[in-house]
Amino acid sequence: MWQSLLDGGIPLLEKVIRTIAVYLTLMILLRLAGRRELAQLTGSDLVVMLLLSNVVQNAIIGPDNSLIGGLIGAAVLLMANEGLARVWSSWLGRWFRPRTTVLAKDGAYDARQLKRLRLRDRDVDQAVLEQGGDSVADTRLVTMEPGGAVLVRLRRDEQNASYGDVQELRERLERIERLLLDQTRRDTRP
Repeated sequence: MWQSLLDGGIPLLEKVIRTIAVYLTLMILLRLAGRRELAQLTGSDLVVMLLLSNVVQNAIIGPDNSLIGGLIGAAVLLMANEGLARVWSSWLGRWFRPRTTVLAKDGAYDARQLKRLRLRDRDVDQAVLEQGGDSVADTRLVTMEPGGAVLVRLRRDEQNASYGDVQELRERLERIERLLLDQTRRDTRP
């Protein structure tokens, strides 16, 4: 029993090389597929990711079904991920790191970018609604940030007033009322 739990079936170095090769290949494929898969998973995207992990399992562990083989594969995956995170700011990171993408500008969709990212107009509309606008026509700029978040910048006249804005207006009105009252008093004096 202990033999089958601990016998890796393939050399340790081969297991490490397989794991790193599969990890890097998947990172490149996911980058080429677009950042939507990495940031905002839909139900079908999640299913694809789970199936993808099952598909590449044998490429990582080969014919090895031992406990130690699985643990080594998991440890190498975690170390490879940490190593990639550490070199993220290098030239490799610049290739993998997505840039901010404009989805709509001055109330109009950027159809080319939406098509490239496989987003629909209604995906952008939903983000606009969630961030205080009524439609894309209310926006100055809509962007997809590197992490996959969609940021909406509304036109100035469509933005909500803050508590500070209301307080400032109240103070201005009070000053105007005092000035008008003082002016009225001066005008009515004999």
